[in-house]
Amino acid sequence: MSQIKWLLTFMDRKYRVAHAVAMAISVVTSIMLLVNPALTARLMDDVIIAGNPDPLMGILITMLVVRIVRESMRYLMIVLLEKAGQNTMKNMRKRLFRRMQFQDTRFYDAHRTGDLMTRMSSDMDWCRHFLSYIDYVLVDSATTFLATSIYLFFVSWRLALALVAVTPLLLLISFFFSRRARPMFRDMRDKLSDMNTDAQENIAGNRVVKAFAREDYEAEKFDTKSRAFRDANLSINKLWLTFFPLIEILTNAMTVITIFLGGWMLMQTPALGGLTPGKLTIFSSLTWALSVPMRNLGNILNDWQRFSTSAGKVMELDLAKPDIQDAACAQDHDRVKGEIEFRSVSFSYDTTPVLEDISFHAASGETIAIMGPTGSGKSTIIQLLARCYDIQKGEILVDGCNVRKWKLQQLRGGIGMATQDVFLFSDTVEGNIAFGDQDLSMEEVERYAHAAAADGFIPDLPDGYDTIVGERGVGLSGGQKQRIALARALAVKPGILVMDDTTSAVDMETEKLIQSELRALPYECTKIIIAQRISSVKDADQILIIRDGRIAERGTHEELLAKKGYYYETWCLQNGMEPEDGEVA
Repeated sequence: MSQIKWLLTFMDRKYRVAHAVAMAISVVTSIMLLVNPALTARLMDDVIIAGNPDPLMGILITMLVVRIVRESMRYLMIVLLEKAGQNTMKNMRKRLFRRMQFQDTRFYDAHRTGDLMTRMSSDMDWCRHFLSYIDYVLVDSATTFLATSIYLFFVSWRLALALVAVTPLLLLISFFFSRRARPMFRDMRDKLSDMNTDAQENIAGNRVVKAFAREDYEAEKFDTKSRAFRDANLSINKLWLTFFPLIEILTNAMTVITIFLGGWMLMQTPALGGLTPGKLTIFSSLTWALSVPMRNLGNILNDWQRFSTSAGKVMELDLAKPDIQDAACAQDHDRVKGEIEFRSVSFSYDTTPVLEDISFHAASGETIAIMGPTGSGKSTIIQLLARCYDIQKGEILVDGCNVRKWKLQQLRGGIGMATQDVFLFSDTVEGNIAFGDQDLSMEEVERYAHAAAADGFIPDLPDGYDTIVGERGVGLSGGQKQRIALARALAVKPGILVMDDTTSAVDMETEKLIQSELRALPYECTKIIIAQRISSVKDADQILIIRDGRIAERGTHEELLAKKGYYYETWCLQNGMEPEDGEVA
């Protein structure tokens, strides 16, 4: 029931009314099923057997009108249910997508993209299926069974009791089916998630697959996941087919009881319990109204289990709260000015230490360079600065204020990120550059493209700045993507500009041009450069060498060369020298 209450929170008030009206129509139309069998009984007893044709036309017209009215009401019910269901899904998609936008980095570390896509598509569709089908079929079946049972008891309680006596066995069978099916549906849903994840990863990484000629391997791997999903489906179908014959036997037993017991009662003199041919016709006409709800019970339980499993997965997304949120004491700031200070910062991913006792200070407008071996924690420093994760020890200050006391939107909005792993949206070049500021003029877009040395190739694209790039757009080289990403970071006029291996895929001449343009930006910002090239970092005001999560060396280019440590060795390596080859200029 908690899942249904949760689901109804997405339904607007007017659609709740529409849904309630649809449920009321379902009840009324289910009861209307009793009218025509009652009229058929009168047709049998008062017209055919009595040989009296006078009531015939009245009965037939009434039966026709009842049928037309009922079907019209059912049509209205389906329309109302679909409108309520689709509106609810619209609200659910909107809220869940917004929730996912504000989830922190740990959330995405823990959830696979394919699983999230399954929750936002297949699982949500089962929520819609509940509102548009399962709930009304449940109400329909329950109302039909109860109304028919009560009516038949008034017609002949003896024959009705014999028919209803079968239902406890049907309920018992359905209960056992439900218990057995629940874990199987969860397993099937997990198999679907695995299959979707594999497909998503393969599509996203198709170039890597082709580069290593692993098409056959990936096809076989996906086929394995697909077979696992198929087997999970077949297991549930086999379980259902185990119980279905028993349900069919018991529901058909009602027809047999009606024919034999009803016929025997009719042949008694006088007819046992006042049973007439017309009343027996009522039982014959309404036996299905007792058996079909019982037959539907298995399908309803089947669908209910799938809905329950899927709704639970979607609820997890809705109820998941990000660990990193605005603190109650968060302060408003006009703009990030760029002063940065790390004070004895330590950080671990779960139980794995990454950074230990990191301390440095950068005044507004300075350039800080960070170098170090792969996996030393360089990029983590940037993620901590933007508060993608919270530190365990120490303090990080931006403009003299602890990042925990900044509002996340203001803090991150003041940090321009350009990383080596570039993601471009399926949008125009202009749209990608202006992503962080939709009010940018075309002149400003071109200015920042020039600052990122991207204006040299953009005019040569098929439609210039209107060329669609991204996942399904025109193919760009790694260096071109990096330059568009850098222009995107510059366009938000950040107080802190982060370049994480941003120029790793560009040539030396282009890198020099970019460095020259960065020194002439029309606004002041603190620059953090993460790179492995000496040419990228040598002009920085301060260079930090991170090794094993600690600052092993710090200083200017000349100071670090004099120390003859990691930086000196890297300089020698990149200049084709051996460290012992002599004095360094």
